[in-house]
Amino acid sequence: MTTTATPQDTGQLTAKLSTLDRFLAVWILAAMALGLGLGRLLPHLGEAMGTLQVAGVSAPIAVGLLVMMYPVLAKVRYKEAGRVLGDRKLMVTSLVINWVLAPAFMFVLAWIFLADLPEYRTGLIIVGLARCIAMVFIWNDLACGDREAAAVLVAINSVFQVFAFGALGWFYLQWLPALLGLPTTSADFSFWTITASVVVFLGIPLVAGWLSRTLGERARGRDWYESKFLPRIGPWALYGLLFTIVLLFALQGDAIIAQPLSVVRIALPLLVYFLVVFFASMAIGFVLKMGYARTTTLAFTAASNNFELAIAVAIATFGVTSGQALAGVVGPLIEVPLLIALVYVALWSRKFFTSRTSSEPTEKVTA
Repeated sequence: MTTTATPQDTGQLTAKLSTLDRFLAVWILAAMALGLGLGRLLPHLGEAMGTLQVAGVSAPIAVGLLVMMYPVLAKVRYKEAGRVLGDRKLMVTSLVINWVLAPAFMFVLAWIFLADLPEYRTGLIIVGLARCIAMVFIWNDLACGDREAAAVLVAINSVFQVFAFGALGWFYLQWLPALLGLPTTSADFSFWTITASVVVFLGIPLVAGWLSRTLGERARGRDWYESKFLPRIGPWALYGLLFTIVLLFALQGDAIIAQPLSVVRIALPLLVYFLVVFFASMAIGFVLKMGYARTTTLAFTAASNNFELAIAVAIATFGVTSGQALAGVVGPLIEVPLLIALVYVALWSRKFFTSRTSSEPTEKVTA
């Protein structure tokens, strides 16, 4: 079902969602529990999953991520991406938050909460440097954000990720700590690991989504594509999400269960990070009069992190059993349930956004 969402009918949005969407928080928690259970019952599952990797990530998890991203990217109206690129206010604000403020904030939090635990501290900083390219599409879509803006912002983040990740890693792990008289960490980030992550986890589903819309509209028209085709593939995004969560927690279940105090220590700064960045971005978008859809997209692209890349880099650089890798794994443990909760917060906040700005498109809610 496709309906036009307006600020006045915000209270009815969750009722219009499918059962899968409406109870997603429950399914996510169940997927986490199932993954942890599988990890305990099948202790060699993680080793088996790790034998075949794609862009530094277990192949089954890579499949889950691709399945998760394709339906959302197939919804994007790529011909409308030009208007997003013309929105300098959104572009500049997103770049500043994602590549200046958010990494700096994570650096500060890492030193405040984990000053005595250098491995976890380093892992947390790496998480802060890995900007969103995957799950943000799910959160943005559920919160009725601007799909075209999300696609453009994620693409821009991906380009910056390839060229800036290594430099920022050196800046926050070596140069800045040395300048402040703090201990430094030596880390040699692989350019090819980062590039491969972007190409696989964004490039493949992005091309598939563009081809689907282009060929589908050309063959049957936009009405058929959006009213018939998209509802059929839509649920697979959440199936892929749940499948990925199960595998992630099965892969790292032992580490999470065996080190509960460490998980709590890592979780606290992550919790602060996600909440502060999300609400600060929403406030900035509100003050700049970006409208609800683009403000929501700004907030979720800023608050989300590319945990796939963070985990891959941590494992490749420090080892699969390292504290840095554990910090990367705790990332989705906190991010997934918290950001699904923030979807509902975003939907509730619509009433504070008055009429749409002339540059903001009509949002579609597909259930």
